[in-house]
Amino acid sequence: MSIVVIFACVHNAGRSQMSAAFFNALANPALAEAISAGTNPGERVHPEVVLAMREVGIELSGQKPQRLTQALAEGAQWLVTMGCGDECPVVPGLRRDDWPLPDPKGQSVGRVREIREDIRARVFAFVQANGWGRP
Repeated sequence: MSIVVIFACVHNAGRSQMSAAFFNALANPALAEAISAGTNPGERVHPEVVLAMREVGIELSGQKPQRLTQALAEGAQWLVTMGCGDECPVVPGLRRDDWPLPDPKGQSVGRVREIREDIRARVFAFVQANGWGRP
């Protein structure tokens, strides 16, 4: 059984989408996969995030934000939160981490790129630390 990691933020339209996309690009799919969700999902992925990710060859325009439900969380082994605070579900036995990342919504292209690179570095380190890298 592969490990499921949920990346969660408030609107599931920026940070968590970037994190899951980088995770799935970097991790061996036989070992681990990522999904993203939000406590109050938006209508779409933020346009500035779509553009920043497109610059690195990842297309997010077709992604639809989804709600972080208790059932979704119970199907995972890890929950990495980014700013959803008390709204994030508590699931006994689920490994948790919190990444204090700024929301890219409405930020300049340069700032969104900085957030993207911070996320890419965190995801890379997370994948490597857990031995989930591609062969």
